[in-house]
Amino acid sequence: MTSTPITIIGAGLAGCEAAWQAVRRDCPVRLYDMKPAKFSPAHTSPLFAELVCSNSFRSNDTHSAVGLLKEEMRRLGSLIMDAALATNVPAGKALAVDRERFAGFITDRIENHPLITVMHEEISEIPLPGDELVIIATGPLTSESLTESLTALTGSDNLSFYDAIAPIVSAESLDRSIIYQASRYDDGPGDYLNCPMNEDEYTVFINAMKEAEKVPLKSFEGKQYFEGCLPVEVMLERGDNTLRFGPMKPVGLPDPRTGKDPYAVVQLRMEDKEGNYYNMVGFQTKLTYPGQKRVFKMIPGMADAEFTRLGSIHRNTFICAPKTLSSTLQFKNRPDLLLAGQLTGVEGYVESTAMGLVAGMNAARIGKGEKPVVPPADTAIGALISHLTRTEPDRFQPSNINFGLFPPLVGKIRKKMRGQIRSETALASLANWQESLGTGIK
Repeated sequence: MTSTPITIIGAGLAGCEAAWQAVRRDCPVRLYDMKPAKFSPAHTSPLFAELVCSNSFRSNDTHSAVGLLKEEMRRLGSLIMDAALATNVPAGKALAVDRERFAGFITDRIENHPLITVMHEEISEIPLPGDELVIIATGPLTSESLTESLTALTGSDNLSFYDAIAPIVSAESLDRSIIYQASRYDDGPGDYLNCPMNEDEYTVFINAMKEAEKVPLKSFEGKQYFEGCLPVEVMLERGDNTLRFGPMKPVGLPDPRTGKDPYAVVQLRMEDKEGNYYNMVGFQTKLTYPGQKRVFKMIPGMADAEFTRLGSIHRNTFICAPKTLSSTLQFKNRPDLLLAGQLTGVEGYVESTAMGLVAGMNAARIGKGEKPVVPPADTAIGALISHLTRTEPDRFQPSNINFGLFPPLVGKIRKKMRGQIRSETALASLANWQESLGTGIK
């Protein structure tokens, strides 16, 4: 069966996943990416699927919402999940990757697929309706010109919020006589490095953070931070102990020198397979670069820290999906046009990729004259799409996957069993849905 060609704009996680899902169904793809001629404010690598904020895809436990989402994607043949498995680094119960190897794996697969033509050029306007299907997957840092084109298409102003990036430090610059290795509650050495603080050290640290200079917002910008990725200094504004109940939570991380949990702890997660670099977990920030160096070197064990990347903050753009998108990720007023990734109003690497998976699958189906499909609402992917398309527009905000997006469970179920029940229900529902679509690649 012949297929309508598919144009995909953007070679990030969602764009690459969409391309992969389309070619798995024998649909030719033209993939546009403006790198390396032009980079967004947050990107530096010429490779596809560059991870900007963190190298972690969060929990791998299938009884958690994000772990379940990853398992669903694996069962649907996700390229991004294959890459993550092939390039993972130790991160306890989380799935984290070596950024360079991860992006290299995906770039190699995309560039060497016979049905994918890569075009290294910028698309500044949404293509007019024509003979091709189009997927927009340009991400939260979509260029100003394409954003204007998207705004004109949707008929309303785009919404926006702000996302932040955590610093990365050189492993050899850390003082291992102070820093100890452990994962929360686990026996053995664990996968994280932990910088312990006593109460006095914590008090001095947070006071220094309060007084440190922050990068000011532009005059036209407003504070619309995403709740799941708040800068540490914004968290601190909510109370002196906020960090101790957030990224600096010390519970389950006893210091081997004392046998007791410290008053607070800063965790560092491996960035690369060799363990040469570590990410400051949860320490996304809007402090100035000099402020970061001064304040973060006050953390025990980091007095001589060498920062290979400092934290920053950037504007993320997304549309009001309930007003503009159908559940198949087609625009209501342009069914030949689909949207993928974080632009849809999901938050997180895995969630953005999942929307690329659905967009690529449906573009391929449409291109072959088949009806586009939507995974069941009791699956993680289906729950995300329900959030995008069924939320009241006035209350719509970006969201990570969480069990609160799923249909309510029936009957009285013990709290500790809810994740397992939701996971088993979702995976059974996904299997039945795949079977209902018939044989071959789904």
